[in-house]
Amino acid sequence: MSLFRNIPEREEARGLRPLADRMRPLTLGELLGQEKLLGPGKPLRTQIERDAIGSMILWGPPGCGKTTLARIIARLTRSDFVPFSAVLAGIKEIKQVMAAAERSRHAGRRTIVFVDEVHRFNKAQQDAFLPHVEAGNIILIGATTENPSFEVIAPLLSRTKVYVLEALTEEHILLLVRRALADPERGLGKEKVEISDDVLRRVAVYSNGDARAAYNTLEAAVRGAKPGPDGRRVITGELLEDVLQRKLLLYDKSGEEHYNLISALHKSVRNSDPDAALYWLVRMLESGEDPLYIARRLVRMASEDIGMAEPGALAVAVAAMQAADFVGPPEGHLALAQAAVYLALAPKSNALYVGYGEAQSDLRSTEVEPVPLHLRNPVTALMREIGYGKGYQYAHDSQDKVTDMPCLPENLARRSYYRPTDEGFEKRLKARLEEIRNLKIKGKVAP
Repeated sequence: MSLFRNIPEREEARGLRPLADRMRPLTLGELLGQEKLLGPGKPLRTQIERDAIGSMILWGPPGCGKTTLARIIARLTRSDFVPFSAVLAGIKEIKQVMAAAERSRHAGRRTIVFVDEVHRFNKAQQDAFLPHVEAGNIILIGATTENPSFEVIAPLLSRTKVYVLEALTEEHILLLVRRALADPERGLGKEKVEISDDVLRRVAVYSNGDARAAYNTLEAAVRGAKPGPDGRRVITGELLEDVLQRKLLLYDKSGEEHYNLISALHKSVRNSDPDAALYWLVRMLESGEDPLYIARRLVRMASEDIGMAEPGALAVAVAAMQAADFVGPPEGHLALAQAAVYLALAPKSNALYVGYGEAQSDLRSTEVEPVPLHLRNPVTALMREIGYGKGYQYAHDSQDKVTDMPCLPENLARRSYYRPTDEGFEKRLKARLEEIRNLKIKGKVAP
């Protein structure tokens, strides 16, 4: 039997397939969330419609449609489709498929080899595809959740085009699960499912952009709902909690509760309360918030509320953001928890935040004077001739590495923006600033 024969699907077998597989989009019009790649007139869509595709790598998060897109491409271009799993296949299987694909090419048929999780193939396995991609025996479509620059060998990468797919939004997921509930052929339209918009939105939130996860959750909930006398299956919040094995929390990523919770987290950190900071952080994460949103807010807290009182706070927050992104949930959540507790316990100062605001206000409310001539770099002879750099004092030539040269515009000469506190490391900075000012006073020039 040929590897590439398409056997008609029996009706009873179709019913046994998971909902996520049954609801897989069959056309580009059904595929949501990838308009930047597949919208009308976009290059990839044009290539597909013209039947002029080449080998490619599809890079995107789980459940965004990588496998689906590969199958649609194969269907629209009338190509044989061979799915490959990098977890299960080895060199022997690759060679068998490549030999069959070469025979198909000679018979006038084109083969698309789809490699799921291509980043899991080692160098030797990836090398095995090269001659066949180059000879045109196959069109290779690889799918990966990892950056291909690091996970795909350079020779293979140079022979493919990388397309970046985006995570589906909450609204995309809602539309997909509603389609499934309404579709009597492929979906759950015959099941008489009753589910409120609020509970359905919880399904979308907890899927975190993964359509497959949303379908699986919905299908499990429907299977777990006992039909009533009239055959209706009511999906309640309590039932969904049982399916998810977690408590459903009131949350809306774009609504008031989103802002209430991030406000509670920020103010708990500012008030040096690590217990409250940890609670609000966990509550947001368990409610389905994007970990990188929280990470960005922690970075802001490090500068706004801690600043120079503990300069290491910014490094900790940035490291936590990178770790959360690199490791992913749920393990990456601990890095965010570590940062939140560190920031809560760190000495606090908003001197940098206040100083930035005052400088910003002066910029808006005062005349914007030109840069003083002595601070300009005399790059050419003409610049030097008209006074660029005249009067500049090189601080390293001074014994104290400080001169009395003014560095602000003349109309702001006496302004002081950064006023360090006595908190943490800023206490040392305050003493150093006083020392610098005294040195300038000795130079008989106002600081």
